[in-house]
Amino acid sequence: MQTADNLQKQIDQFIQSSIELQHSTHGRLPLTLADTDWPSACYQESPANTESHQVWQPIQQNSYAEDMFDRLEEALGYKVHPDIRTWYSSYWSDPIPAQCSEGDLSLLFIWSEKDCERLRGNLIGHLLNKQKQRHPPSIFFACTEPDGDHYLSIDNDSGEVWLELPGRPAIRKIAGSLSEFLTTLTPLPIPDTE
Repeated sequence: MQTADNLQKQIDQFIQSSIELQHSTHGRLPLTLADTDWPSACYQESPANTESHQVWQPIQQNSYAEDMFDRLEEALGYKVHPDIRTWYSSYWSDPIPAQCSEGDLSLLFIWSEKDCERLRGNLIGHLLNKQKQRHPPSIFFACTEPDGDHYLSIDNDSGEVWLELPGRPAIRKIAGSLSEFLTTLTPLPIPDTE
């Protein structure tokens, strides 16, 4: 049986591997567009910072997103799978590229406290659409690259990882759990944002 602690350790290991790859590949952390309207703890002090770009890295959360999930569950009228709560409550981060047996993907995270509300709105819309189409509830956590048409989600009842296409029933099961899926990932270098 997977526990939140085991899943958190796997997420931590993946993030650490991603940061180490970034340093070995580029000799520094990635750059993103500096946006004063979207402040984040991810921004880092660096000589590489400019007026338009800032160095960033994933930063552990202090469970700030937990409140967002409490409000999401209240709006939906049911509980969100604990793996999704752990995933989105672990790190502040821009998307992180990775590779799995299905190809390249971007792992989705929350950039900042302000970004929590955007995610909550997106999740409510996604889950209400699932309900309307009479599809089992699932919550996305990654999208395929380079097209981004497909996404990976966690089935809210079973915790299984599925490949999905918006507006369609789930296509195929990818892994029995998020924890199992994370063991199959290989981090890719994080590109600078232009």
